[in-house]
Amino acid sequence: MDLLQRIKAILLTPETEWQKIEQEPGGILALFGGYVVVLAAIPPVADFLCRAVIGMTLASGATARMPVFPALFNALLDYVLAFVVVYALALIIDFLAPRFEGVKSFPSALKLATYAMTPYWLAGIFLLIPGLRFLMMFGLYGAWLLWIGLPQLMKSPPERSLAYAGTIAGIACVIYLAISLATDVLFPFPRTP
Repeated sequence: MDLLQRIKAILLTPETEWQKIEQEPGGILALFGGYVVVLAAIPPVADFLCRAVIGMTLASGATARMPVFPALFNALLDYVLAFVVVYALALIIDFLAPRFEGVKSFPSALKLATYAMTPYWLAGIFLLIPGLRFLMMFGLYGAWLLWIGLPQLMKSPPERSLAYAGTIAGIACVIYLAISLATDVLFPFPRTP
């Protein structure tokens, strides 16, 4: 399927798109190589441009920019960690399936983790402009996508899917918060010029 068609369908008609996704083979190479590799680049590239090129305006009126190499390393680290997070979330989804009366299936869990991250990666464009960074909250739409997809792909009963999705979304938020705190320690920003 065409990348743009998949993005549009997963965002606008997720119920029918999850049914299509369920029928696809969806191995790690297909998902990572054809989907994650492109979409996961949006937040790190936007963040790099903001930190190293655009900069942030300080209270003094000066503009602070991160040196190019630390900003580039930060972006590369974020990009690599996006793959790690998707894989880790797939493991968690698969591990938790029996606890929420679902069926263990790592390929299905990987599909869920991959496609539920779509809104987060697309919202990464807001990292480009410091004043709009709060709009990353639109990435939380992925929790709803997850909730809709769990009964289809992991065969969890609909009445258990809300708690299942909430647990996974909470774990994902903790993972991203930990990554954010770690990268802020490694690459503090803004710096005074």
